[in-house]
Amino acid sequence: MHTKPPAPDPSVREDPVAHLWRGTVALRIVTFLFALGNAAVHHNGYQRPWLAWAAIGAMAAWSVFTVLAYSSDKGRRRWVVAADLVVACGLMSLSPLIMTDAQFLFNVPLITTIWACVPAVAAGALSGPTAGAAAGLVVGLSTYLNRRSISIDLTRDVVLLAGAGFVVGMAAATARRSAVRLAQALRTEAATAERERLARSIHDGVLQVLARVRKRGNELGGEAAELAELAGEQEVALRSLVAAAPAESTVDGDADLRPALQLLATSRFQVATPATRVMLPATTAFELTAVVREALSNVDKHAGEHAKAWVLLEDLGDEVVLSVRDDGPGIPEGRIEGAEAEGRMGIAHSIRGRVEALSGTLDLQTGPGEGTEWEVRVYR
Repeated sequence: MHTKPPAPDPSVREDPVAHLWRGTVALRIVTFLFALGNAAVHHNGYQRPWLAWAAIGAMAAWSVFTVLAYSSDKGRRRWVVAADLVVACGLMSLSPLIMTDAQFLFNVPLITTIWACVPAVAAGALSGPTAGAAAGLVVGLSTYLNRRSISIDLTRDVVLLAGAGFVVGMAAATARRSAVRLAQALRTEAATAERERLARSIHDGVLQVLARVRKRGNELGGEAAELAELAGEQEVALRSLVAAAPAESTVDGDADLRPALQLLATSRFQVATPATRVMLPATTAFELTAVVREALSNVDKHAGEHAKAWVLLEDLGDEVVLSVRDDGPGIPEGRIEGAEAEGRMGIAHSIRGRVEALSGTLDLQTGPGEGTEWEVRVYR
């Protein structure tokens, strides 16, 4: 059986933003060629042509390094992107030593030109929109410090740099979230397929044997009837286990409440849940399951061995409603307060305390001979 890993693993699958890194590599090559052409065109006007070509040589060497780094998972590190930003701004700072005042006056491109925009794109691809926009603003600030004046062209370039870093960062964040959700969907699909396979095997074997024991034991009566009842309980529990939806959580830490509730079903306790997922914070799902488990435990202890209970889960969009109802004798007036006074805190702590901790509401309807119904409401 092939299983899916719990999360995207760079060692065994491609980085979900690999396409953005390939674009970054291509941008680095193209922008370097543009910078090379710019230096060739304005070579004769530079006051220090040799320094211009030294800067171009450094840009070439750094381009080779970053192309190799950004082309592999191991090279896509924060220190590499930070160094890229520092090198780009450092080489840009050579422009006042290379260019003449007349070139600045006529708005000739700095020695790095658009080659310096790559760190903003790389920062966005690595760390998201905020990092991309911040790197773009740093490059824009460096451009201003070297030109020593604010113009419409400079303002436009800064907006474009910050915007490009932000947009690439948004695309990277979206791609990573999509990859996680896809992995979760694949794991759920695999778990569901395996559960169905096991259900078929169990139905053809264990469940049929338990059903046979239950039927034959009831026919024989006596001690065999007791064994038949136990076999029936195990049959229901096993059916509930097989039928329960596979547990699922999300990247945000949410979990489906249904599977844990479905596993509480027995021959005496019936559980009804929606067909669609009921996603809640994992802690909330755990606490609600504990509330239901405690309520069913009270049915076992106080309602009699033949009492039945029904658990109903409803998803109303902005709130989740859980009700646990039994057909027992009900709770006599003052019993709960008396139990608390005697130090028996099952209901106070395990039920009421948990619901209050979730900022939910708890409603109890009971009376002599009327059974008991707990209704829990938790708002999203």
